[in-house]
Amino acid sequence: MLTQPLPFDVHVRGTVFLDIVLTGLDSEPRLGTEVWTSGMGSCPGGIANMAVAAARLGLATSLSAAFSTDAYGQFCWQTLGEQEGVDLSTSYRVDDWHSPVTVSLAYGGDRAMVTHEHPAPVDEPSDVPAARSALVHLAAVAQPWVLRAREQGSLVFADVGWDSSTQWNPDVLAGLEHCHAFLPNHVEAMRYTRTASAAEAVAALADRVQVAVVTCGADGALAVDAGTGESAEVPGLRLEALDATGAGDVFGAGFLTATLAGWPLAERLSFANLCAGLSVQQFGGSLSAPGWGDIADWWSHLRLGPRTSATSQLVRQYGFLDGVLKEHPTTRGSVRRASATLAVRNDLPTGTGGGPGFAGS
Repeated sequence: MLTQPLPFDVHVRGTVFLDIVLTGLDSEPRLGTEVWTSGMGSCPGGIANMAVAAARLGLATSLSAAFSTDAYGQFCWQTLGEQEGVDLSTSYRVDDWHSPVTVSLAYGGDRAMVTHEHPAPVDEPSDVPAARSALVHLAAVAQPWVLRAREQGSLVFADVGWDSSTQWNPDVLAGLEHCHAFLPNHVEAMRYTRTASAAEAVAALADRVQVAVVTCGADGALAVDAGTGESAEVPGLRLEALDATGAGDVFGAGFLTATLAGWPLAERLSFANLCAGLSVQQFGGSLSAPGWGDIADWWSHLRLGPRTSATSQLVRQYGFLDGVLKEHPTTRGSVRRASATLAVRNDLPTGTGGGPGFAGS
């Protein structure tokens, strides 16, 4: 008997922010001074980072979020739905509500953020579309939609944000019983597990969730998959970082994409590292996420460029991309890229010129 394919590869739900990203700062701002930047851009942020990153990798992506009817909300709605091809059928518009906004100040290879948000004055919809997976923000008590998604057969991938209380209550980890995978960064992982290293943290998390992943920024990532019996640690990519906003979200979308494709754990980590590494070379969180054209460009340049011991090691590590890229066409028709991004030649039809159309400078 034929099985009807699920309508979506991934469903995400949460808050969409308008991100205003300022980059090129020589130093952090100080009271009583004015600092000029060399770069600025605007794009949908928050949960939109994950949605766009997944959609650009060819996943049929559903997003449920509140969008204000103000100008910021309209910009985010159009960018996500019309330009990025994210399904917004379970999202909703809200009058008389200010869109959440985050200003990200990028300098020194990292960023600081200032956020303004009022909770949406309406309840989120209870309907959860059928999807192969779901991306969620971890909480001690799982949200009803997460339980519903799990009941429908979705693999639940969770991340966790910065704890502004600095208490890092380990009770939050109770929510892992509903998850397939957990992908914190090394600071979050060590503080929630009360451990002293990323390796100790991933071992502690592996006792609570099937797939435990700990990211270590430019130093790479390590993971344990109890389902397959694999453990792996991969080095990071030394790529010039322009803006780290949303890199963790892009990593999560890359890891999810590779998991749905059934790749070995080391390849899943390497691919996710590559996606995150390529994203930090552009402005913004969501609109910096790479598509298959960006990945094909990087792989082609690596293989055909000057060979050193470091590049030779990378060619061996990423050799699996030869087969993967044959399955993912890099023409514009495969992924609808936003006009407010830097297009790469592999993402454009023959005879079309690409150029910087980022919503900023």
